[in-house]
Amino acid sequence: MSHSTGRSVALVASIAILSWASAYPVVRIALRDMPPIPLAALRYAIAAVLALAWLAWTRPTPPRLSDIPQFLASGAIGITLYNILFNQGEVTVSSGAASLLISAAPLMAGVLATIFLGERMPAWGWIGSLLSFAGVAMIAQGQAGGLALGSGASLVFGAAVCGAVYTVLQKGLVRRYGALPTIAYILIVGAVLLAPWLPEALSDYTRASCTSRFSVMELGIFPAAIGYAAWGAVIGRLGAARGAIFLYLLPPVTMVLAFGLTGEVPTLRTLLGGAIVMAGVIMTNTLGRGSRVRTA
Repeated sequence: MSHSTGRSVALVASIAILSWASAYPVVRIALRDMPPIPLAALRYAIAAVLALAWLAWTRPTPPRLSDIPQFLASGAIGITLYNILFNQGEVTVSSGAASLLISAAPLMAGVLATIFLGERMPAWGWIGSLLSFAGVAMIAQGQAGGLALGSGASLVFGAAVCGAVYTVLQKGLVRRYGALPTIAYILIVGAVLLAPWLPEALSDYTRASCTSRFSVMELGIFPAAIGYAAWGAVIGRLGAARGAIFLYLLPPVTMVLAFGLTGEVPTLRTLLGGAIVMAGVIMTNTLGRGSRVRTA
């Protein structure tokens, strides 16, 4: 990779990370005036409009009939259910803690890929995964309700599980259609499934403060649309394994943005648990990187 190419990849990766990191504190700001599920419905309606415009412009290969159930499942789990759980969880969970809980999703995806896709995970991978989950438990215990079923932390962790399932579900689709078309189709599916809450969302939006209105627009344009598009470009250049290195930056960037936007300061328990989570993630992605023995 040339020096100029490396700089362009770093720039696009920075756009993706900043876009995604902004979602954690901005969701909490928008939740001041909008309920969790209508917020998700309006956010992804905005993203779906952008995705439809991009599809009309580029005209990629349309989904085959046999792949439609996989697209529906990916949208239902990775967009609709993920955002319902995540938004409800962030009512009580801090932005920094939420980003650290979500950071366990790639590890869960690795476990699921081991079970369903035949990918082999060495012993170091399992050790790293267990270490990260111990960090997740520590972070969750510091949030309101702890790990009790229905608590904010349990809902955010449920969102992380949805993210892991989504990662596994969309792998084959990305191979067949490319990253950006796959993401565009999945965003639209997720938005359609959230559409029943859209009338309530529009009503709440008209009564919301200017800050909350701007927050909803930011969430629909940047994390939901531009962030995914930028990440698709990064993966297209570097591949998923090398590109994942940039994801280590997501929790610290989130904490900086949360402090600047909402004045949120992470607790010592959150920082310590986060350090344990990230240590496990790094261990799994370096010493514990497995090899694929068959593909779905």
